[in-house]
Amino acid sequence: MSQKTLLSAKEIGIILHRLACQLIENHTDFKDTVLIGVQPRGVYLANRIKQILVEDYQLTDVKLGYLDITFYRDDFRRGEKPLEANKTHIDFVVEDKRVVFIDDVLYTGRSIRAALTAMQSFGRPLEIELLTLIDRRFSRHLPIQPDYRGRQVDVINQEKVKVNWIENEGEDAVYLVSK
Repeated sequence: MSQKTLLSAKEIGIILHRLACQLIENHTDFKDTVLIGVQPRGVYLANRIKQILVEDYQLTDVKLGYLDITFYRDDFRRGEKPLEANKTHIDFVVEDKRVVFIDDVLYTGRSIRAALTAMQSFGRPLEIELLTLIDRRFSRHLPIQPDYRGRQVDVINQEKVKVNWIENEGEDAVYLVSK
């Protein structure tokens, strides 16, 4: 198995600031906008984006929640081992709000489809956007595209994009892993 670095910690930092600025351009004060990190891996990215918005751009009213999609996935009962659910934490109203889903890698689009279904349990947002660090553009099974993308990557189906976060793996890096 070989591993090639797609993004270093410095490059990830630059991309996160760009994504935060794009969100500010479209959502200004975030009064009617909420951020939702898609569990499990989108939470790390969502926390980073919120941190940048609050600390670097002094936005005070940025609401962030976490959405578990485990039981909404179309592959829920297809695996050999049972899936482990994560926690959903949304302590604000999404009705008539602009929701920004945040996930680390957009691959087939199935996780986002599950997130759209899960979100219905919390009300009817005014609109939903998608922010992703990595967009694997040629591997989509569903017609889902990000509104905000960090980096677009062309990957062969046997290759995997692995996002490491300092909070979980001890480093910020994105790798292309080949078997």
